[in-house]
Amino acid sequence: MKSLTSVLLLAALAVSGCAHEAPIKSAGADKQQHAGPHSAEAKGACADVKALPSNQCAETISAAFDSKGVLWIAWVNNDHVYVQSSEDKGLSFSAPVMVNPVAEKIEAKGEYRPKIKLDAKGNMYLSWTLKLEGRHSGHIRFSRSTDGGRHFSAPVTVNDNRDIISHRFDSMAVGKNGEIFIAWLDARDVETAKKAGQKFEGSSLYYSWSDDGGQHFYPNKRIATHTCQCCRLDTAIAPDNTPVVTWRHVFEGGIRDHALVKFNDWNTPGDTHRLGQDNWKIDACPHHGPGLSIADSGIYHAVWFSNSPTNQGLFYAYSTDSGRHFSTPLNFGKASSGHPHVLALGPRVNVVWQEFDGTHNVIKLIKSADDGKSWSKPEVIAQTALSGDQPFLVSDGQKMYLSWKTQQQNYQLKLIGE
Repeated sequence: MKSLTSVLLLAALAVSGCAHEAPIKSAGADKQQHAGPHSAEAKGACADVKALPSNQCAETISAAFDSKGVLWIAWVNNDHVYVQSSEDKGLSFSAPVMVNPVAEKIEAKGEYRPKIKLDAKGNMYLSWTLKLEGRHSGHIRFSRSTDGGRHFSAPVTVNDNRDIISHRFDSMAVGKNGEIFIAWLDARDVETAKKAGQKFEGSSLYYSWSDDGGQHFYPNKRIATHTCQCCRLDTAIAPDNTPVVTWRHVFEGGIRDHALVKFNDWNTPGDTHRLGQDNWKIDACPHHGPGLSIADSGIYHAVWFSNSPTNQGLFYAYSTDSGRHFSTPLNFGKASSGHPHVLALGPRVNVVWQEFDGTHNVIKLIKSADDGKSWSKPEVIAQTALSGDQPFLVSDGQKMYLSWKTQQQNYQLKLIGE
């Protein structure tokens, strides 16, 4: 017999198709969107374009450490991307620096957010999705800083198809030699099929990359067709310095499970491998993308959400053969959980996710010290009565931290003990 949460979710799944992009979430995730009692007043202050920019007004924050252990965060306020740095692990931050001097509508909510990455030399790279006038349309934007975040290049559009269609849900990774890899969901094949009177399930996955620090990007190439068009991607760099991408795919029969591709080299995507066998048949938008982390040992660690009749909640699995096969999935979060993130540091692997307990938005953690073979019991590491951003894990190369933002409050960086 299904739990009440699962019944509520299954009822929600029936209301709309993915072509309309109505978000489908767990009952808990729906509650997580509820704002606090003073949210209207706070939003009014944050909407004041004359006010000083503040990350308190951001709905999403992305974070990364540089090679010197300095924390950098990226966020959006009033149509501008900003970055700040912290040399004391988030206790204090530098003044915000504007990335795009010309205001533009930026997607920065839920599974959308600007991305920030740094290379070994301290060069900083940002990508984000520019919201266009057409329904669910957008462009993938990019900017870089070569002077420690003091100045940024004029933003450029990475997708070479400039139609007012969907180019969204960008994900970025930086190689060992400073290569910049950006992948995104792209509707150009959908539009081609429409013109030919053909049906096209889902969207497509495209990418571009740069080998000169983001001064130029190679022409766009396709990784896969028939991807779910409404879930975040995740990208990582394998030990042999090639990109790896994971996403929610549309398999035959309308199954929306996850897939993974490891590149043979920076110009050549490898074979598509299936990540998990949940067999979730759904013609709607889960808005739950996967998470991926690759250890220096070469072990792939993946997390994801499913609500199939047999597999409900959050799952973890690992691969020791470059993503061709994965271990039996571990079901670590119930159906009311959402948006897991995973990070590996040597043999240590941590997973965080969010739940709603009826009163609070709760962030939970499980830990492994043996490459994901065994796990600790779930523990609550943060909570709020307000709405909150999705939780992420970041590392300075020595320790791991929770990166999290709650509504109209300061950004939080919390050390995770071993």
